[in-house]
Amino acid sequence: MELLDRLSGQLQALDAHSLIRRRRTVDSPCGPRVQVDGRELLAFCSNDYLGLANHPQLVAALRDGAARYGAGSGASHLISGHARPHALLEDRLADFVGAHLERPRTLTFCTGYMANLALIAGLTAGEREADIFSEALNHASLIDGARLSRARVHVYPHADLAALEAMLKASHATTKLVVTDSVFSMDGDLAPLPALLALCEQHNAWLVVDDAHGFGTLGARGHGALEHFDLRSPYLVYMGTLGKAAGVGGAFVAAHETVIETLLQKARPYIFTTAAPPALAHALLTSLDLIEGDEGVQRRAHLQALVAQLDDAHSGLQLQRWQRLPSATAIQPILIGDNADTLRAGAALYAQGLWVGTIRPPTVAPGTARLRVTLSAGHRATEVAQLSAAINALEKEAP
Repeated sequence: MELLDRLSGQLQALDAHSLIRRRRTVDSPCGPRVQVDGRELLAFCSNDYLGLANHPQLVAALRDGAARYGAGSGASHLISGHARPHALLEDRLADFVGAHLERPRTLTFCTGYMANLALIAGLTAGEREADIFSEALNHASLIDGARLSRARVHVYPHADLAALEAMLKASHATTKLVVTDSVFSMDGDLAPLPALLALCEQHNAWLVVDDAHGFGTLGARGHGALEHFDLRSPYLVYMGTLGKAAGVGGAFVAAHETVIETLLQKARPYIFTTAAPPALAHALLTSLDLIEGDEGVQRRAHLQALVAQLDDAHSGLQLQRWQRLPSATAIQPILIGDNADTLRAGAALYAQGLWVGTIRPPTVAPGTARLRVTLSAGHRATEVAQLSAAINALEKEAP
């Protein structure tokens, strides 16, 4: 069959360039130590940054939520699927990040991907003149949201404030959005949010911040990138995910109440999607308490100590040819370059019981394939030392 032959040829081309992706099946709860395809592994590839995904209080809260509200919501939020836990969670999230927004309100979503599609398309819906200024290293969901919006899209180079300023000055659009990750998911570095916000305020543009990898981990109380940089502005539109540091699932958008009402009325990915199970929202109320409380403070401190350990002369990374990209976050990329070399490094680590993500195009640019080490507050210092020693040895042995 010609159609199948065409697809087979495309798959063979991916394989020839070491770009085939393969799934593994986990037989245990998410955590640093997992059972995968019958093997016990030490995982450095999860986004469970605070180690909350299998926290006993969260498990108990999820069980309680299911007992109270059942397994599913049954409908979209605007029909009959908006349950009491959804309402309580939105109010709690508005308090959680609201100090950085004017007249804050939130809207919850099933995933961060959906939230980004909704907020970008929703803010430009019906606008004849709209310009989106998108960071070059933005997550795929932000890129796809910009495409879905049908607005004009301008991509500015990574962290290049001068280029963005020139683009904003040249724009005559009635609606302007500057869209950026806060923590870049494959590089681990932080966007210059204070300078970006200043440009947005100067040029009357929204600053859309995807804080997927900062929510829960950044800021003294885990309130994310806005707390980390001590930002406050009515120009901010903030997206946070709840399946990474928060340990459960879903996402939310927080902004001025008028922005949120606009999304509720216009954002198709929100209007036409079945609401997430209420039990998840119920469990997330406990997650926010953990993030904000003393335990969250301790977990963030431990996580930062593990990040610092990678610089240690004895128990850290000592690379000569591979490059550890500069990052002070839980995301610690090690640039290798070649796709096949990166796959070989990942396979060698896996054979030693160490599970590390191997990231290749199109997730990253050609020639920049890398190991993506992600640390968790659930890791021990001895485990990070074990990983560092294995990577150091692999680099010395690599051709």
